[in-house]
Amino acid sequence: MNQELSILIITAVSVALVHTLLGPDHYLPFIVMSKAGKWSTFKTTLVTIFCGIGHVGSSVILGFVGVGFGIAVAHIQSLESIRGNIAGWILIAFGLIYGVWGLRTAYLNKPHTHRHPHIDGSMHSHTHIHAKEHAHVHEQSDSPSMTPWVLFIIFVLGPCEPLIPILMYPAAHGHILHVVIVSLVFGLITIGTMVGIVLGSIAGLRLLPMGHFERYTHTLAGISIFFCGIAIQFLGL
Repeated sequence: MNQELSILIITAVSVALVHTLLGPDHYLPFIVMSKAGKWSTFKTTLVTIFCGIGHVGSSVILGFVGVGFGIAVAHIQSLESIRGNIAGWILIAFGLIYGVWGLRTAYLNKPHTHRHPHIDGSMHSHTHIHAKEHAHVHEQSDSPSMTPWVLFIIFVLGPCEPLIPILMYPAAHGHILHVVIVSLVFGLITIGTMVGIVLGSIAGLRLLPMGHFERYTHTLAGISIFFCGIAIQFLGL
């Protein structure tokens, strides 16, 4: 392994870590959706990895096209910027729609009490929730959902901004194998960091008592994703 490739690999590890840690869109959507949807650890891990592959893979493919056809890095970055804008707006829209749906669900799930008089003059009351009265096993949190696919589409559109200009194009000055190695290292560190943050955060959230806020988890998830999109779109995070 020559010195140039070693430097590129170290750079790939560093950039991937910083890029992922400083980008809340890399982990926050999975944390809040896993909590709201009561996803299992396996499902959460699988969805995170799946979206991470789409996120990194789309930029890798675009980078190889740019390197292979000799397209200037400025043109590739412009395309990445357009993809990023689209992903940011979809994230904002998804968070807003999901938050409104969650608020409606929370309202429907509001517990209320019925009082029943008896012939002997005594009364009794019971509290229930109409929206969950007829829930069945197959309607629980592990049922198929479009949410993972929405997240996947958002992550495929969302670019890995530093990958192409900082790593792939410099690696292309050596052997094509260097580009493959650097891309693979960047992808593995990015996805591994995403999974680590998501699972660690969820483990911490499980220790917190939700109480009366439990029925607002979908609303809170939508709000979190909405502001995550705002931060990406307007603050450049």
